Amino acid sequence: MGRMFGTDGVRGLANDTLSPELALHVSAAAAQVIGRGRARAVAVVGRDPRASGEMLEAAVTAGLTSAGVDVLSVGVLPTPAIAYLTAVYDASLGVMISASHNPMPDNGIKIFAPGGRKLDDVVEDRIEELVRARTFARPTGRDIGRVLSQSGADGHVEANYSLAGTHERYVEHLVEATGRDLSGLTVVVDCANGAASDVGPAAYRESGARVIAINAEPNGVNINDRCGSTHLDQVQRAVREFGADLGLAHDGDADRCLAVDAAGSILDGDAIMAILALGMRDKGELAENTLVATVMSNLGLHIAMREAGIAVHTTAVGDRYVLEELRRGGYTLGGEQSGHVVFPTFGTTGDGLLTGLRVMARMAETGDSLAALASVMTRVPQVLVNVPVSDKAAVAEAVEVRDAVADAERILGDSGRVLLRPSGTEQLVRVMVEATDPDRARQLADDLAKRVAAV
Repeated sequence: MGRMFGTDGVRGLANDTLSPELALHVSAAAAQVIGRGRARAVAVVGRDPRASGEMLEAAVTAGLTSAGVDVLSVGVLPTPAIAYLTAVYDASLGVMISASHNPMPDNGIKIFAPGGRKLDDVVEDRIEELVRARTFARPTGRDIGRVLSQSGADGHVEANYSLAGTHERYVEHLVEATGRDLSGLTVVVDCANGAASDVGPAAYRESGARVIAINAEPNGVNINDRCGSTHLDQVQRAVREFGADLGLAHDGDADRCLAVDAAGSILDGDAIMAILALGMRDKGELAENTLVATVMSNLGLHIAMREAGIAVHTTAVGDRYVLEELRRGGYTLGGEQSGHVVFPTFGTTGDGLLTGLRVMARMAETGDSLAALASVMTRVPQVLVNVPVSDKAAVAEAVEVRDAVADAERILGDSGRVLLRPSGTEQLVRVMVEATDPDRARQLADDLAKRVAAV
């Protein structure tokens, strides 16, 4: 049996691999592992609007309260909002029920430690051990956890906490972290019919921008449905139709942000990080003149940062690994090509809304268009091939694969790079080749994919 926790929490087909029973057991185990040591533990629980979230929230709440944890149910909010509120309420843990950019039938459980921090591997392993052993402490009587929701609840939970204005509090946090009036800018925001459908447009409007919101009418089944950060054609069309200065696209739980300029050209997380890093450097906000990115970031980002005098530290794929490096070095900006961008000064996880706001703030500061700001980075052609395999570990140990990678690296020299990475959730090996010559990148990627498939 594989590891239960993937790159970002526990994820699967809702009511199948991710059943209510599993959700109950995961939350009860997390309560024991993370909530230990507090006389009365409290958890912040939120979700995205997909239909299965209602069912899984009930199971998570049952698991937490059965372990003696009081639950603050904050409803539909982005993942970074749950991390933020976990810190604000000084909660023992936070739980977000979301499958992020995955299709509607999937769902997931993301767990935050005190302060809104993501869990490290050791803590996840301890939770998984308890889930598999089914050894949970079960308090009774007054020691059972209670629930406070937007509609209120009886008992001591309501006396110690108030959820009034929770959504507005998060919007205020975003506006303050933006640090600039965005009046004069028009933005199209694709909310993916997800968790940012209310607070996203509200935050952009509160910052002064003219906002055209699309895909902001969630009905439980339309989340990520041909919209949002995985389907950018709608926001591209809307930007051109309305003559907007830019478009921003979020995923289902709004921890990602991708952008398009006024002409509809796409900016991925690498281009966004390049813009933000230069802006923070110019204002003395980029600690150690260092950006943290993952191994998947394009070679063009590395070249642009080197020319700007900015160091790039690389990590494994996953924003929690970016966060670990940010904390280790005291750095102030990091992220992923996928659009997860982290500002440790303002939050403990990727925040798509804050990312979009900060990009717009840079436009307002400089008076430049998004296309002009993005011109600092030239993307090196990148080819990615997903190769189904029966044993990811065997591929990593295969001498013939290592030799093939070494040969490809010798051919590329300084003009490209090669990366082989096992998928965190599937029996796949991802073969990535970057080269200034796109034909060479494709040929080398195909040759390596054949070697991997043959193992």
